[in-house]
Amino acid sequence: MCGILAVLGCGAEAPQQAKKRRARVLELSRRLKHRGPDWSGLRQVGDDCYLSHQRLAIIDPASGDQPLYNEDHSSFMAARDAIGVTPLYVGWGIDGTVWISSEMKALHDECEHFDIFPPGHLYSSTFGFTFRRWYNPPWYDETTTIPSTPYNPAALREAFEKAVTKRLMADVPFGVLLSGGLDSSLVAAVAARHLSATTTKNAGGNDHGWGTKLHSFCVGLSGSPDLKAAREVADYLGTHHHEFHFTVQDGIDAIEDVIYHTETYDVTTIRASTPMFLMSRKIKSLGVKMVISGEGSDEIFGGYLYFHKAPNKDEFHRETCRKIKALHQYDCLRANKATSAWGLEARVPFLDKEFINVAMDIDPEWKMVRPDLGRIEKWVLRKAFDVEEHPFLPKHILYRQKEQFSDGVGYSWIDGLKAHAASNVTDKMLSNAKFIFPHNTPTTKEAYYYRMIFERLFPEKPAILTVPGGPSVACSTAKAIEWDAQWSANPDPSGRAALGVHLSAYQSESGGSESGEQRVLPDTIAAGAKKARTIKVTTTTPPGVAIEG
Repeated sequence: MCGILAVLGCGAEAPQQAKKRRARVLELSRRLKHRGPDWSGLRQVGDDCYLSHQRLAIIDPASGDQPLYNEDHSSFMAARDAIGVTPLYVGWGIDGTVWISSEMKALHDECEHFDIFPPGHLYSSTFGFTFRRWYNPPWYDETTTIPSTPYNPAALREAFEKAVTKRLMADVPFGVLLSGGLDSSLVAAVAARHLSATTTKNAGGNDHGWGTKLHSFCVGLSGSPDLKAAREVADYLGTHHHEFHFTVQDGIDAIEDVIYHTETYDVTTIRASTPMFLMSRKIKSLGVKMVISGEGSDEIFGGYLYFHKAPNKDEFHRETCRKIKALHQYDCLRANKATSAWGLEARVPFLDKEFINVAMDIDPEWKMVRPDLGRIEKWVLRKAFDVEEHPFLPKHILYRQKEQFSDGVGYSWIDGLKAHAASNVTDKMLSNAKFIFPHNTPTTKEAYYYRMIFERLFPEKPAILTVPGGPSVACSTAKAIEWDAQWSANPDPSGRAALGVHLSAYQSESGGSESGEQRVLPDTIAAGAKKARTIKVTTTTPPGVAIEG
């Protein structure tokens, strides 16, 4: 994923001043070199614009060094992709200049004010230097009519297959990030199937010196859930699998670098970005430049465990809309910046615009968690790929419970982060947090610890305002916490905070234990078993929420 920096509206400057300006733009552009280590360029356009580019060569590596401008026009236009898969920031200098940058670090100490460039928007000199939204799908306004299109498994499957194969275009070695969960496993399954068919058709094809077999990558603490599940999926699909281990101390040592590159103090993002950051470095060392990843599925299909408590289909749909629109501040930010820190591009087929249109047009009643009908979270996606002939995945993988990346790499990772933060932040420091950090005041020692590092790196007020805040349970929005009174007392973004839903949930404050009550649930919840099996139900679990026994 390349890096860009543009400075617009400098005005006609004296030669010496113009020389200084060019040198400064070049200096700031170097802060983005990690995004594009293959080539760089700086071009002055007219009298008042500078365009800088750091290139990561994925397509046609030998050319295309300056895809920046058209000299036939005197106006300028900047735009960001529909969902915000790729980061972009806009800033305004006190001298009247407008700055556009792939990352905040290239402009934060040069602009009087700066902000996130909103996804799906244009910013142009032709309509008065204002933002205009160019992306207007029917679902964007969640207050409008709820979708009513019946669920069509084949249509959903075909749309996703197209989204994946579209992203396999590359002239360099690439692979897939494989955690062993549903989303990354489906990406890997579709990619492997397509590559196998293409290789057979082309009698080998062009393997770019990387071989014709799909490569997969996974990271985790020793013995983590993801490592085990990913290895099983890789064996099933026949990928060339690469498994990377890290320790809690490895992750802690990288925290400051992670915060610098991700430009956030959001707890969930930092927890998940750190193992991804470490893995990306290993992947790049192998000569890989592009990976395909599974971000976006949980937002589209309501895959986070807190969606079990959605009170009705209207609320379910509105929450998915809110989650998709916030992706650019969370998972998209993580996936892009944690990989781009090492010159690695991450592509996300679940966020393909055509696929989103198909998925978000489904009547949300089909997406609701309905144990009485054998429907767990993301059932519509699982069912679409649950085919008997030439199955994409083993059923127990296809129906594996949602595991957030920061949990799946090993539960002791988050526990270790909390312990480290507790050793660096005292009770007195936390009690004064509202005075030290009046905006988005940290409520835990872990959040306080990240905030200290962030403000040392990015002390400007606009930088602080780019990070979202508010309470969250299992990655919910603040609005969704209203769905369950128990969650308001347990606002932790880990999936294990979904008390009564996650199979390895944190113990509740009351210390309630599982009862011996037995219930028989449908085969689909039994993760592909040939017959129904018994499931224990916790005393705190509402009717219809299954906890594996």
